[in-house]
Amino acid sequence: MDGALAAQMGEAVAEKVLRYRRDRSGWKICQEGNGVSVSWRPSVEFPGNLYRGEGIVNGPPEKVWDCIKPLAGSLREQWDENVSHFEVIQSITNTLCVTRTATPSAAMKLISPRDFVDVALVKKYEDGTISSNATNVEHPSCPPKPGYVRGFNHPCGCFCEPVPGSAPPAKLNPRPAPSSLCRMVTWMLSSCCGGSTQHRASQRQRSVPAC
Repeated sequence: MDGALAAQMGEAVAEKVLRYRRDRSGWKICQEGNGVSVSWRPSVEFPGNLYRGEGIVNGPPEKVWDCIKPLAGSLREQWDENVSHFEVIQSITNTLCVTRTATPSAAMKLISPRDFVDVALVKKYEDGTISSNATNVEHPSCPPKPGYVRGFNHPCGCFCEPVPGSAPPAKLNPRPAPSSLCRMVTWMLSSCCGGSTQHRASQRQRSVPAC
């Protein structure tokens, strides 16, 4: 894939997801508990809904990010039961790549295993926030594979941001101090209820589950 095109797509989806992050209007809570809330609102771009999961994690953003960053062999593959395989199809820069994520069958195998090919861009902001932003792309090195239904991702993303006023952990403390917190905000844009959209930063992680 052309690097300039991938960069353009990555920046476009990052800008879109950031706009959703800043716009607090119209969201309705559909599920909450254990410090986590999941909200939705109708999309103005397609006949479907947008979903947002948000929660507080005890730890600095860098440590939390290690558990969810989109890298092959990362910690996410170890704990996320919704990801059976993850690979980088094309590495363009250290923050931009094309990825393939495979998911297992679900609902007693009524839902077939699926895979998703995306342009993924990681961004860091001045306040310490780290975001992962992804959207569907076709790549010549990754045609549809036997045994998988190729899924389609609308623009989606995840924000890992420090909570204002929280202190960093003590240098000699092997565990994060209780006052060192970061907020996890995940985004999933779905064209229909129960659709095939698979959130790249995992809407089903233990810390921040979603619908």
